[in-house]
Amino acid sequence: MEFDLSIMGVALEDVVERSGELLALGADGLFTAEGPHDVTGALFLAAAGAPGASLMTNAAIAFPRNPIHLAHAAFDLQRLTGGRFRLGIAPQIRAHITRRFGIEWSRPLERMGDYVDALHAIFATWQDGVPLDHRGPHYTHTLMTPMFSPSPLTTSPPPVIVGALGPAMTELAAARGDGVSVLPFTSAELLAATTLPAIERGLEAAGKGRDGIEVVCGVITAVGRDDEELEAADRGARALLGFYGSTPAYRRVLESIGREDLHEPLRHAVAEGRFDLLGSLVDDEVTERLAVVGRPQEVAARVVEKVGGLADRVALFFPSTPSDETTRELLDHLHAESGVRVSDAREGAR
Repeated sequence: MEFDLSIMGVALEDVVERSGELLALGADGLFTAEGPHDVTGALFLAAAGAPGASLMTNAAIAFPRNPIHLAHAAFDLQRLTGGRFRLGIAPQIRAHITRRFGIEWSRPLERMGDYVDALHAIFATWQDGVPLDHRGPHYTHTLMTPMFSPSPLTTSPPPVIVGALGPAMTELAAARGDGVSVLPFTSAELLAATTLPAIERGLEAAGKGRDGIEVVCGVITAVGRDDEELEAADRGARALLGFYGSTPAYRRVLESIGREDLHEPLRHAVAEGRFDLLGSLVDDEVTERLAVVGRPQEVAARVVEKVGGLADRVALFFPSTPSDETTRELLDHLHAESGVRVSDAREGAR
């Protein structure tokens, strides 16, 4: 397994310098998610600050973006990273699509499959000169002139990693995507009962082996080396779990641990704008089962225990940013737990 850190909380003007520092701490790669800045912007800066680093959008919301727009950014990032970029995309939930982005919500499973196929067709046109002729139920791309075609890459086009939680989207991601990105808000029970079987069904339907896709698992990680740092991390984890748990589409995660009772109080708090209450509603049991909390060595062992049988890469979501010393120690233990010598990881980062 390899372990990636987020650069979401890094100010844009600091991304170039900070990216190199995070790799020096032992990170195998860096990722962004949707937030207050464009999901690809910081990655272009990171490509300059950490040449050759593995970078990923984890994940870009697909439906508000035309496949051509996202394909251009992904192709450029693949070029800048020397073939070490992953295009992670996700559907988002209905409320954000219709109310935040202001576009129609319809048939997300069918639309995502069409989106993935469109990206692959566009990449094939740019890379191999295949005439562009994608005609799907939601996207049609049949024109690509030399003026708008980037030159072929010296590497393969970027893989398309599809974010999924439910079994149908997970199966589609495994069958038609180049990988699956598992939401950090999940349980060991859901991974075993739903995620893994859905991946296996998707692979079988597409005639792929397990090595035909990459699985990226997000993990909510609250780590500290002393009581003060650990307490701040724990508070952050509870607030993030509360935010996820308030979302109706994510209720199945709470159901997987027998705590669906928590969803309605969380949903009401959000509906009333009381985001400050979310963390206080999340108790010890939920925190223990949906996040990984503790000292670096303990956290490393539990991360590997939770996703080690499934993940090729792990995206560490820190609700509270740990110190560099804590981050270094955690990554050292993670590499040791997963069988990668720390010196090898450091050398790879350089």
